[in-house]
Amino acid sequence: MPTTSARLLALLSLLQTRRDWSGGVLAERLGISLRTVRRDIDRLRELGYPIAATKGPDGGYRLSAGTELPPLLFDDEQAVALTVALQVAATSTTGGLADAAARALHTIRQVLPARLRHRIEALSVTAVERPTTQLAAPVDGGVLLAISAAAHAHEILRFDYGSDSTDGPARRAEPHHVITWDGRWYLVAWDLDRAGWRTFRADRITLRPPHGPRFTPRPLPGGDVAAYVNSVFRGSGGTSADWPCLGTVILDLPAATVARYTRDGLVEEIDPGRCRLTLGSWSWPSLAATIARYDADITVVGPDALTDAFALLARRFTRTATG
Repeated sequence: MPTTSARLLALLSLLQTRRDWSGGVLAERLGISLRTVRRDIDRLRELGYPIAATKGPDGGYRLSAGTELPPLLFDDEQAVALTVALQVAATSTTGGLADAAARALHTIRQVLPARLRHRIEALSVTAVERPTTQLAAPVDGGVLLAISAAAHAHEILRFDYGSDSTDGPARRAEPHHVITWDGRWYLVAWDLDRAGWRTFRADRITLRPPHGPRFTPRPLPGGDVAAYVNSVFRGSGGTSADWPCLGTVILDLPAATVARYTRDGLVEEIDPGRCRLTLGSWSWPSLAATIARYDADITVVGPDALTDAFALLARRFTRTATG
């Protein structure tokens, strides 16, 4: 059994990766008893970590957000993954987060233990963007956060768009989704002044706060954002809508990370750690294999043919692995 300090670090690392954990699953992942899990949860609470308990056969736990939360702890693999991701973001020409990522990378390197600092210094990653006929303009990270927050809170946005004069009245829209398409960030919203659905390029948005009031979301044409955006961009050629097999999944990865490696598809942010991906391919097994390359937990939204394709690949891989 690992030492108490190592066990607490591993437990805290698990609690930070998702919203809810049952006591039984935590015990299985850590190789300890359910009683030890309860004792370790109490120790973390004594250290100041706000861990909420839920009722159930073996209990459940959630790491709550709070202003008094102590500094986050990362295990070695998480620290390496974080620095690699920041290196990619710092050298990317799209997204508008290069400067912020470079500063964050410098800060993290200063506090890394020596054993990890040597590993990180030996690793140099540069993001090479795919050549396009029209380079996507960088997007201010603050704009992305603001419009995403307004979409989650259902608050009306006021903004200038493109070459619109800031002396005139602001555009008013009900934000519904922040998505990426072919390397660009877009806001899907109901335009209140033009009484219709619009897709606004995020790099052309200049916010004019304050936001509000709140609104009740309208149903999107086609039933969901994937159907709507596919219909909007279908005429541009080479979109996912042109493939015979089109599926949607939820990935346990940030939208910005998935968007960096997705051109022919739709990426929609769900929360800071998850996104919805709609992608196409020439066959269902091919589509499942393409989605698996993101190396993250996957939840199939639909259709059932995509779920069946994942099952087919699982059987094939099992036969290959067992010889």
